[in-house]
Amino acid sequence: MTDSDQPDAAPQPRFRVSIVPVTPLQQNCSIIWSTETKQAAIVDPGGDTELIIGAVEELGVDVSAIWLTHGHIDHVGAAGPLKKKFGVPIIGPNAKDQFLLDSIETDCGKYGIVGGTNVTPDHYLNEGDKVELAGIEFDVYECPGHTPGHIVLVQPDDAFAFVGDVLFCGSVGRTDFPYGSTDDLIESIVQKLWPLGKQIQFLPGHGPVSTFGQERLNNAFVADSVLGIEEN
Repeated sequence: MTDSDQPDAAPQPRFRVSIVPVTPLQQNCSIIWSTETKQAAIVDPGGDTELIIGAVEELGVDVSAIWLTHGHIDHVGAAGPLKKKFGVPIIGPNAKDQFLLDSIETDCGKYGIVGGTNVTPDHYLNEGDKVELAGIEFDVYECPGHTPGHIVLVQPDDAFAFVGDVLFCGSVGRTDFPYGSTDDLIESIVQKLWPLGKQIQFLPGHGPVSTFGQERLNNAFVADSVLGIEEN
């Protein structure tokens, strides 16, 4: 069989994601990297700084940024130490979550997180912005409800999203905080996420991955049947 007769090999994905569960809350800290360049970003480093550094070293990637979906301690507790370690910018969330980023040091003790420092992002994120990793762009959507400044990052061509604590496999983010809003959360999901397509696979802040389509079928809080949405 000649080279021209060989079946086409499956294309290599443009990026890969490794999940590093951190903190007593088992938050899905993620390391995303370009398969071509090994350039990487750390998404929502909630704590356990040395564990995250060890994962980066084991993967052999080059960290260029820290991305935050929102300001809760279990998503940001290691952001400051990692910024210092790798000398990289903190990008996101929206500025409305700065009050949470200002309370990291106070909140660390409440949740068994060691070494966290208050942080101010190098760049806040707003609706319509993009974050970039080795030429791969993620669209930014403001999705308040769980926190006022929560954002979601979506790569439409690869049908993949980091959703933080907006949406989970079978559930949704808490809204019982003084600054939370169930109405805003549901609107964020239905008006911002669902139009992106059922094929989008998402990585939540806790628990397993799922797809928007699966949640529209089975999620006890936002399934189409629960909200009275007609199939489209």
